[in-house]
Amino acid sequence: MASAPTAFTVATAPEPHRIRTRQIIKAHPEVKQLMTRNPATFLIGLGCVVAQVAIAYFLRNQAWYWTIPVAYLVGAFFSHTLFVVIHEAAHNLVFRKLWQNVATGILANFPSVFPTAISFKNFHIKHHVFQGVHELDADLPDWYEAKLIHNYSIGKAIWLFFFPLFQVIRTARCREVATIDKYVAANIVAQVAFDAAIVYFFGWTALLYLFLSFWFSVGLHPLGARWIQEHYLTLSDSQETYSYYGRLNGINLNVGFHNEHHDMPSIPWNNLPKLKTVAPEFYEPLLAHRSYTKLFFKFLFDQEISLYSRIMRKERGTATLKDQSVPDKELLSA
Repeated sequence: MASAPTAFTVATAPEPHRIRTRQIIKAHPEVKQLMTRNPATFLIGLGCVVAQVAIAYFLRNQAWYWTIPVAYLVGAFFSHTLFVVIHEAAHNLVFRKLWQNVATGILANFPSVFPTAISFKNFHIKHHVFQGVHELDADLPDWYEAKLIHNYSIGKAIWLFFFPLFQVIRTARCREVATIDKYVAANIVAQVAFDAAIVYFFGWTALLYLFLSFWFSVGLHPLGARWIQEHYLTLSDSQETYSYYGRLNGINLNVGFHNEHHDMPSIPWNNLPKLKTVAPEFYEPLLAHRSYTKLFFKFLFDQEISLYSRIMRKERGTATLKDQSVPDKELLSA
C-alpha cells in the first residue's frame, strides 16, 4: 500500500463470503455436522456477568479512580467476552428457541450498562447480508468519520476511544433496518432495572467500573483492534475480511475466526477452528493477523492506513431485507 486512501474502495463484485460458502459446501458437505448450537455459551456468559458484578461489589467503597486500571486490565476482557456471547445469541447459536437466545443476549448485556444487545442483533445480521453497503451496513464508517479522522494518529486514537459513540451514530443512516421491536423494548426495561439495582445496592462507583469495562473493551484498548482486524484493508488492498489467529481467541471465544464466521454463520464459536481444519485450502491462502497489540499500534501509527481503508458497495445484489444470514443452512437444505 503506497499511500493512505482518500476514499472508500468501491467494489462491483458481490461480497466474497456467500461465494466461498457455496464452494466449501460443495467441497466439504460434512461441514453440516459443525452447524450445532452451544448452550455452554450461556454458562460462560453467566459466569462473566457474575464475575463483573463481584468485581463491581468489591470496588464499591474504593476511590473512583481505582475503577480505571481494574476496568482496563481486567474488566475489559470479561466485557469483550460478553460481547461475543451477545454475538452468538444474535445468530441464534446458543439455544434452539428464539426467546432463549434473546434472553441470553439480554443477560450478557447487563454489565455493559447500555441496552444494546438486541439492537446489535438487528444491525449485525444486515452487516452479514449487505457487507459494505453504506446505507445498510453499520459496520462501515460514515463518510464524515473517514473524512474527519483520515490517517492522523491522534485522530485514530480519539476515534478508537469514542468508538462506541461513533457506532451508535452510524445506525441513524441505516433507516431501513428495524430499530424498535418488542425484544428491543425488553432489553431496555431489563437493562434499566439492572443498572438501578447496581446503583441502589453497590453505588455509583460500581456502575462506573462496569461502564469503563464496556468502554475499554470496544475502544482504545488492544481488544479494540478487533474492529480493525475484521474488515480494514491493513494487509492487502483487495482482501475484504481478515481472521485473527492469536492467543486471545482462547479468552474471547474464537472471535478472531472472522472469515470462517462470515462464510458459515450457522457454526457456533467452538466449531470455527474445526471449519478451518476441515477446509484448509480455503483459509490457509488468506492473509490473517496474529497479534491484536501489533495491529493496534499499526493502525494508530501507520500513515498508509486511514478510515477509508474499507471496501464499500453501491449495489445491494439480490438479497432482501428479510434475509437472516443463514446461507450455509439454506444451501445444505436445498
